[in-house]
Amino acid sequence: MHRVLILGAGKIGSLVACLLSENGDYEVTLGDISLDASTRFVRELGLSRVTPLLLDVRHPDSISAYLTAHRFDAVLSSLPYFCNPIVAGLAREHRLHYFDLTEDVEVTNQVKVLSTDSPQAFVPQCGLAPGFISVVTQDLITHFDRVDTVKMRVGALPVHPSNALKYSLTWSTDGLINEYGNICYGIEGGEKVSLQPLEGYETIEVDGLLYEAFNTSGGLGTLADTYAGKVRTMNYKTLRYPGHCEKIHLLMNDLKLNEDRETLKRILERAIPQTLQDVVLIYASVTGMRDGALFEENYVKKIYPQCIKGKLWSAIQVTTASSLCAVADLVLQTPERYKGFVTQESFPLHDFLENRFGASYR
Repeated sequence: MHRVLILGAGKIGSLVACLLSENGDYEVTLGDISLDASTRFVRELGLSRVTPLLLDVRHPDSISAYLTAHRFDAVLSSLPYFCNPIVAGLAREHRLHYFDLTEDVEVTNQVKVLSTDSPQAFVPQCGLAPGFISVVTQDLITHFDRVDTVKMRVGALPVHPSNALKYSLTWSTDGLINEYGNICYGIEGGEKVSLQPLEGYETIEVDGLLYEAFNTSGGLGTLADTYAGKVRTMNYKTLRYPGHCEKIHLLMNDLKLNEDRETLKRILERAIPQTLQDVVLIYASVTGMRDGALFEENYVKKIYPQCIKGKLWSAIQVTTASSLCAVADLVLQTPERYKGFVTQESFPLHDFLENRFGASYR
């Protein structure tokens, strides 16, 4: 029986707790700053192996005292990205495996430093993008003798867009703004380079529907470091319905709200509705040489909301939570294989899809 502490009982953390506890091999403590909300969630879904607990990452000493008094195998953070260095530090101090969902490049670098020489695994970026998209892309790359171009495109979109942005808030607003406003990274001419967010505009057609794609931060994960000098071009772009990028560019750049993110967050959360009726679109393309000829191979998948334990969960919740669960389960099943800083591309696609929590991607 694996004992795990999940920090954050929001949109993703609550589903992670549900998936792990229902498996039967996990006992879960679900820590959150709102005990009432997490207790009500656990009671409504009848999650007998989940224990709600009042924990606040702003008071790390109290969390450290709790970890000293109780045995855990791992800590899973579904907190906002800026909280994760604190959680990673606690994991290091208490010799726990560590997993998070961060898209933030600097936070990932901090986790990497904290993981130095650790006998436990430190695995950031365990969601969809970054996360599963790196697992898929790594698998495609292994099908080639020499890789030239790698394109990674992911979008979580409302099935029925009804506002000017053609978008709904399907996950963390802080994370969304972070992706739209921070420097991006890719590979051009074989070298790792920085790219501007909201630039690199292109359109792509999938199943007869037209989407736009543009640079956003973090989705490439650690692949730019892994493949610098090995591929000519590699980039990650977010997929949206046409027209979205232009309006976000107006808000963030022309109106300079990238310099006042709290105001932008209030505007978005007041004006843009949330939805559970979404679709996750995953697209990866690799071009290169195979047996002396130029080939292209693609991975394209759409994932829709699912009903789990009698409750409807959005596609972005399902894909993000199941990815985190699958990666954590792979590590905890064979901990001798994973130590120190572990990248998403370290996990074989076959192992991921065959894992009991990888079902939503099958």
